[in-house]
Amino acid sequence: MANLQNNDIVPSNVESSALAPFKNEPFIDFKRAENVRAMREALEKVRHQLGREYENVVGGRGVRTENKAQSINPSHPEQVVGTFQKAGAEDVQPAVDAALAAFESWSRTSVRERAELLFRVAQTLRERKFEWAAWLVFEVGKNWAEADADVGETIDFAEFYGREALRLAESKPPIQLPGERDEFRYIPLGVGAVISPWNFPSAIMAGMTMAAIVSGNTVVLKPSGDAMTIAAKFCEVLGQCGMPDGVVNFVAGSGSSFGNELVKHPRIRFISFTGSKDVGLHIHELAAKAQPGQIWIKRTILEMGGKDAIVVAADADLDEAVPGVVASAFGFSGQKCSACSRAIVDERVYEKFLERLKERTEKLTVGPAEENPNLGPVISAAARKTILGYIEKAVQEGGHLITGGRALENQEGYFIEPTIISEVEPGDTLEQQEVFGPVLAVIRCKDFSAGLRIANDTEFGLTGSVYTSSEEKMAQAEREFHVGNLYINRKCTGAMVGAHPFGGFNMSGTDSKAGGPDYLLLFMQAKSIARKL
Repeated sequence: MANLQNNDIVPSNVESSALAPFKNEPFIDFKRAENVRAMREALEKVRHQLGREYENVVGGRGVRTENKAQSINPSHPEQVVGTFQKAGAEDVQPAVDAALAAFESWSRTSVRERAELLFRVAQTLRERKFEWAAWLVFEVGKNWAEADADVGETIDFAEFYGREALRLAESKPPIQLPGERDEFRYIPLGVGAVISPWNFPSAIMAGMTMAAIVSGNTVVLKPSGDAMTIAAKFCEVLGQCGMPDGVVNFVAGSGSSFGNELVKHPRIRFISFTGSKDVGLHIHELAAKAQPGQIWIKRTILEMGGKDAIVVAADADLDEAVPGVVASAFGFSGQKCSACSRAIVDERVYEKFLERLKERTEKLTVGPAEENPNLGPVISAAARKTILGYIEKAVQEGGHLITGGRALENQEGYFIEPTIISEVEPGDTLEQQEVFGPVLAVIRCKDFSAGLRIANDTEFGLTGSVYTSSEEKMAQAEREFHVGNLYINRKCTGAMVGAHPFGGFNMSGTDSKAGGPDYLLLFMQAKSIARKL
């Protein structure tokens, strides 16, 4: 991995001292024939690269282990996407040592150089957008639009965090005392662990990593075992864009051995994690216990999921509400922490809403992701079994199966029909627990206020949405709907970097806001300097 050079890292059309205002990456229009052709060509190109073995990369050197792990295509489970080294507890120390060594110089690298690295990454991914999306199609089963959105968000994080780092570097103390020169600086924390999920294997993995390194930290990156390939590819891009050796160390390994020991290591300063509540709380607990030789309180940056609701008022425009709920519930087969898993509907429009919801849902297609259906597979056989178990439990508890509810037996992959279960009651299992699959609970409420109370009755507080034509109800939702991301008269998925800083309350995480103006502060500490003149 080459050293950064100022003169070859700035985008050709951007002066680092006068960057253009941040602008979200546009989505690809797959209705255009040339884009369909480009995507199909990218899929074929990537198809011929499947099955390669990847090394862990520690301090810029490839490392192999005796044990191996594989990433598979959930649309075609017999198809290996990549073979990886399976690190254990004994592999933690070399990775941390490499990150510590790199921190000595990277933490002193100018903010401009670090930001310029991110801008080069953004440009590289922009040029390889179709290919990058194709990897997501194969590795995690995203359809074309979902894969494109993941890539676009990755580009957005690179552009946004680069600009944010430059902005924060200009921070000044609010007061200058007479006779002093007072300064206020943000400095990096140290070596961090980034433990990334499989459902946004590009955007979340890269976003957490880039936020850490642009702030001057170095990282040990442990990706999800279901999405190791895109993380390995991203580390390759970082190296191609000039990142020095050891700044990001890619290590595939199990959570129970490598992951736990990484979190506990006394020289790890922070842990950035996205995943389940149970794992997030486990990480938080491990990090809270000081280890021998540890001289700081570890910082945890945790995003742990949700049980998100859309409340449909009696005065809602159902022509908007029904498509919004369907898109929020079944996009990427419901495998988003922001997905709508509860539709809470005023009893006065409940039956009409349910009828139209069923009609629209039954038009959705399900199949292998490369064929670009509405819903691809769920991530694994274990996930499919768990999701079907939730459906069975919901019916046992009195829910009415309106549509779906089955795995597709005529497909080799892990496919589940989009499923609607009505007459779910507050407190039922399906109303309380995160399913992470294409299953929507429809709940009847007396009125809008009752709907908000139900929406708030879980331990989570990530995203939520309301559909209403009443300004009074909108204002009530703004006051009372306790979620980190509230949407009014639009779906509850699809947060855009900059416009919708993302992160929730309660058991949804540590209130971090990815893609927001305070996110990089989680990876920094403030230092005040006063010099007497």
